[in-house]
Amino acid sequence: MGRGYPMKAIVLMSGGLDSTTVLAYALKEGYEITGISFDYGQRHRIELESSKKIAEYYGIARMVFKIDLTQIGGSSLTDNLEVEKGRISRDNIPNTYVPGRNIIFTSIAGGFADLHGADAIMLGVNAVDYSGYPDCRPEFISSMEKALQTGLAKSSKLRIIAPLQRLSKAEIIRMGMELKAPYQLTHSCYEGRKKACGECDSCLLRLKGFMEAGYLDPVEYEKYPEFYSNYLKNKKN
Repeated sequence: MGRGYPMKAIVLMSGGLDSTTVLAYALKEGYEITGISFDYGQRHRIELESSKKIAEYYGIARMVFKIDLTQIGGSSLTDNLEVEKGRISRDNIPNTYVPGRNIIFTSIAGGFADLHGADAIMLGVNAVDYSGYPDCRPEFISSMEKALQTGLAKSSKLRIIAPLQRLSKAEIIRMGMELKAPYQLTHSCYEGRKKACGECDSCLLRLKGFMEAGYLDPVEYEKYPEFYSNYLKNKKN
């Protein structure tokens, strides 16, 4: 990697499709990886199970940081609110948005990176096919990188790398398929049940991405939206 020894990266692992693609990308690039997951009081606990399985699949170290974002509330992922269904839109921020989540996660990753001499934090945020969260935008990534470089003791050159930032969901999936990312182990649904609901924003974006990429999603769903049902029928024919 240009320094005579492997670069170190902290990869934020949610157990979802995007972060798993980033992990596969980081490994291909030759980074020495430590995965970080967050137990933040989320209702969809299955994401922690998925990130554990993915870390085991790749044989990488993974740490779980426990914080309590239920004290902030205001999100259907941490509060007693019903997850919004049937939307793929950025007109309004959905109620699955967790205020400050990526700010907090990236700050913790920065502290860990500073202590352990990591060169980069890598995360799967995206500003093309996404739910409109403000902490997924390029402006957030560049601002957060500068804040960490300024505020950490040993990490003035620490980078935040978001390799999926400007890719569509279909492009992300094509990348992951080429990298042989274990998408069968991932979980993206906001409901957090064993089978994905097929109705929430995350499920719709994921299924749309697989359809446009020309692949079948390997995880199980309780139901499929009409566009994906039609895609399956055409695939069989």
